Amino acid sequence: MTGFARVDGQMATPIALSWAWEARSVNGKNLDVRLRYPHGYDSLDAPVRKLLADQLSRGSVTLNLTLAGEPPTQGAKINEDLLNRLIALAAQKSQTLPPGIGPASLDGLLAVKGVIEPIESQPDAAMVAARDAVLLESLQAAVKALIKARCEEGARLLAIMNEHLARLRSLVSAASACSAAQPAAIRARFERQIADMTSGPSALSPDRLAQEVAMLAVKADIREEIDRLKAHLEQASDMLNAGGPCGRRLDFLSQELNREANTLCSKSQEVELTRIGLDLKATIDQLREQIQNIE
Repeated sequence: MTGFARVDGQMATPIALSWAWEARSVNGKNLDVRLRYPHGYDSLDAPVRKLLADQLSRGSVTLNLTLAGEPPTQGAKINEDLLNRLIALAAQKSQTLPPGIGPASLDGLLAVKGVIEPIESQPDAAMVAARDAVLLESLQAAVKALIKARCEEGARLLAIMNEHLARLRSLVSAASACSAAQPAAIRARFERQIADMTSGPSALSPDRLAQEVAMLAVKADIREEIDRLKAHLEQASDMLNAGGPCGRRLDFLSQELNREANTLCSKSQEVELTRIGLDLKATIDQLREQIQNIE
């Protein structure tokens, strides 16, 4: 979701105007738009937000419109209140001026910032509509360039995430082939544990023994977790390669992957399977970090 674009434009009619649109985008869970316009261009706010919402679904986007040169004016007016206060202050201070410093002059007081205020021109509704239409057309080009920059980053991220998915598929296959997941190994472990529970003075009753065996069987069987991990990885691969926004769905899917990896680790009774489960969790975290960067 990271990108930058700048588009310059100008028009001669109905008003002479030069401008530049700058669009920046960084990562964000939702679409967060920040707009900056010169004074008098608030009429652009609603159509600009709609344009961005139609084109983008995620990211923190900052859009800045700058104008070349000063806006046209129809004249100036004098801030009478400020000028009168300055005249009174100048008269008061003129009695205590040190040698070599003359009293304030009128032209000096008029040069004080804020005394003379420019009167900005107020274009009519038809002129504003024509101006906004040209600016929005220029913005379309800026947004198109921003999307292109985001897509270029997305292509690089796609390669990285496909590598993470390939690594996860390899780890799931390793977990499936692990001796702790094989029926023969599970059965041998059960037989040892049953022998321990049925020997000696503290041997379990048949009913209690059946309960213990059932619990051991449930805890030892990781085939359901393996099947779900494989299904989630296949779905993630389909989403990535289908094109279009998929960041939110992939974020949810990564949480499901992590949940299955946690369950696999909790069921593990061998070091080898535990190591594979921890590698799964680490790779899922890496994948999820990259998912935050896509739309």
